Amino acid sequence: MKLAVIGANGQFGSDIARIARERRFEVIGLTHQDCDVRDRASLDRALSAIGAGDVVVNTAAMHKTDECQLRPAAAVEVNVHGAYHAALAAAARGATPVYISTDYVFDGSKRAPYLESDAPLPLQVYGSSKAAGEALVRLVASHYIVRVSSLFGVAGSSGKGGNFVETMLARGGGGEKPRVVDDIVSSPTSTADAAALFVDLLERKAPFGTYHLANEGAASWREFADEIFAQCGLRVRAEPIKSKDMIGLRRPAYSVLASEKLAELGLSARPWRDGLRDYLKAKGHIKG
Repeated sequence: MKLAVIGANGQFGSDIARIARERRFEVIGLTHQDCDVRDRASLDRALSAIGAGDVVVNTAAMHKTDECQLRPAAAVEVNVHGAYHAALAAAARGATPVYISTDYVFDGSKRAPYLESDAPLPLQVYGSSKAAGEALVRLVASHYIVRVSSLFGVAGSSGKGGNFVETMLARGGGGEKPRVVDDIVSSPTSTADAAALFVDLLERKAPFGTYHLANEGAASWREFADEIFAQCGLRVRAEPIKSKDMIGLRRPAYSVLASEKLAELGLSARPWRDGLRDYLKAKGHIKG
């Protein structure tokens, strides 16, 4: 089986590619220089070696939420049209399309972990564009949709200039007491852990459909920050603030993800604190 990863140099895509190679998959890593999900012809060229039984993972996304709100047409081009183009290009070759989605497809009103069977109800352009991308992928072929939350990975997010962990360490390590919201709760997720679970799904030939692959557990952004500081032995702690006091886009207040499907496959997500510890070791912030 060949596994093509669109966005193979990104925070999540790089871990999918790395772990798949470690598990003896033949990986075709594709970057923006190789193809643009907005351009079907470029996808067809980049996926020329893909055939029946192979898998095409689309991690490309416009994911800066405020920018999506300001540039909705651009968000639709990447997150909706791009999702459809990539799925069509995969299906045309008999391959399985995989679309990476987000906890932001939910509005946060449930106040209990969101499961795969919960209906999306996004709050803003980013979440709406990802939910629309999901819907189009479902129309194309047998597929996997993978939802993740609050990602942190060794490669960092090129579109966001790193990730939350590195931002907190830069501020806290410099003696600053960062102000962090304590009323927005999600599932901090290691891209390495999510990628490992995804490859597990492929190896087990899991039924097609939607899967939540976030790390287990919940934390506010302030709790997440304080755990980063604690694991690194820093005395600093974040100053809690409320989301209403921040200038910016409304975000789901509670978007914790849990899975009702993984246990049936003999799989389970690790606690997010364990994923964070391994990340900090991999980045050299703490010793193994």
